[in-house]
Amino acid sequence: MSTHILVVDDEPDVESMFRQHFRRDLRSGRFIMEFALSAPAALDRVKAIADPSLILILSDINMPGMSGLEMLPKVRAERPNVPVIMITAYGDEDTKRHAIAQGAVGLLTKPIDFTLLREEIDARLEQAA
Repeated sequence: MSTHILVVDDEPDVESMFRQHFRRDLRSGRFIMEFALSAPAALDRVKAIADPSLILILSDINMPGMSGLEMLPKVRAERPNVPVIMITAYGDEDTKRHAIAQGAVGLLTKPIDFTLLREEIDARLEQAA
């Protein structure tokens, strides 16, 4: 079974940046990285990806329409066992507290520390194995 990671961000260049940083993993089939440009599109993907292959969701907070924080309880209701890490340019304590209170397991600030993110993904892959 394929393992999926869903990245939610309204900025189109995020996909190419993630694909570049994880190109070896993606090429080897270690996991599949899917991308959604909006919270509603992400919710559709969350419903469509079969259990238990979705192991992690990474979501930007600030997006037009529905924000990542507004999406978070909907994702948690649909897939309570899938961890969600929020991504923001504003890593202040209030934002972090709010994200954790809504059900996020963590908060990454932009620019993303891809070494730290890789460690998180590796841990999720080990748990899923």
